[in-house]
Amino acid sequence: MASLRAQSRVPPGARIAGYGTTSFLRLTAIHHPVAKCCIMNPSRPNIDIEKTVHKRYSTAALETQTALCCPVEYDDQYLEILPKELIDRDYGCGDPSKYVRPGETVLDLGSGGGKICYIASQIVGPEGRVVGVDQNDEMLSLARRFQNEVGERIGWHNTEFYKGHIQDLALDLERFEAYLADNPVLNSSDWARAESWAHEQRQANAMIGNHSIDVVVSNCVLNLVRPESRRQLFTELFRVLKCGGRAVISDIVSDEPVPDHLQNDPNLWSGCISGAFIEHDFLRAFEDAGFCGLEIVGRQAEAWAKIEGIEFRSMTVQAFKIDEGPCLDLHQAVIYNGPWKSVSNDDGCTLRRGERTSVCGKTFDAYSQNPYREQLTLVPPIHSVSEEEAEVFDCQDHQLRDPRVTKGNASSLNILPEDGCCSTDGDCC
Repeated sequence: MASLRAQSRVPPGARIAGYGTTSFLRLTAIHHPVAKCCIMNPSRPNIDIEKTVHKRYSTAALETQTALCCPVEYDDQYLEILPKELIDRDYGCGDPSKYVRPGETVLDLGSGGGKICYIASQIVGPEGRVVGVDQNDEMLSLARRFQNEVGERIGWHNTEFYKGHIQDLALDLERFEAYLADNPVLNSSDWARAESWAHEQRQANAMIGNHSIDVVVSNCVLNLVRPESRRQLFTELFRVLKCGGRAVISDIVSDEPVPDHLQNDPNLWSGCISGAFIEHDFLRAFEDAGFCGLEIVGRQAEAWAKIEGIEFRSMTVQAFKIDEGPCLDLHQAVIYNGPWKSVSNDDGCTLRRGERTSVCGKTFDAYSQNPYREQLTLVPPIHSVSEEEAEVFDCQDHQLRDPRVTKGNASSLNILPEDGCCSTDGDCC
């Protein structure tokens, strides 16, 4: 886990009346348009969340804080090359790195001391790439201090660490701080110019570009983001992923809403408790951002903490970003194998057990991969249909696929089993 507040290196003169530089960085980071409604928790705590979290994790980067982590089992083979200091000062509640694959580009939100990044570095191999984003200077310093040493031990150097808000992955805060050092904010005109510069950076020189990441991971960090920024957080997560990419997020969830007086406790918030997502709202946040194929791939059976009867536990969710292309009828179908009588996908399409259901080419491709593949029988057409020939498919029109459509010209053939097919010498069965 890592902090969610930027520490400024800007000279004392770089201020505007009523605001410190860090306040300016925080306000600028959330300036670009997003939906104003808040998700997960309708109330807003009356504490300075970023200041509270920053203070807690700046200390945790220097001294081990055992209260900031859940028991997590990691694969020992990936820990052997890591310095003990990185292991001792890692704060998390899950291990999303186990869902990373060789050759992938990985983004770790709230990368802290870099433990998950260095584990992922070993998994993706020299052909892969791992990017960590955090906004706590002490945590970034800890991660970067061992960057060369760990790379030498692994055998390749494929990690990068950036300073930024995880809810604003387009703005590199170190570049922004350098700009502010050269262009102090002394009045409202300076403020407007700095905001304009930040906007231009997001558009033309984004820290994390659109569709650039195979898998986004995070380990007990999202709950530290203030509620009014969480919709933007999930929007950013979706933006940076490639089509077909996925997010694997471990975080603390609660089984009941957290009351205001607990949300206003700085120690509970910075301790990953009072900012916890309600379980079903955590999943809904992915859905609202456009993700599909959500799975709960890990959930603590016993609560990590209980306060006033509310249970807090770790949960890991995997969610996919599906191709955003047009829906075309390529004469494909799928059959849901069971065990449920019927299921519905994220578009509201119902698949009934054993029925040959029409799907568009985009959906067929998605169903050909995890997490759907093992639950379905794919029925491609005997004769493929090109996209130029295909008609537009209405994904809201849930129809069965006539078998003669997938069989094409072969639908009128007569082929009978040969004599002796079912004998011990036959090779047809």
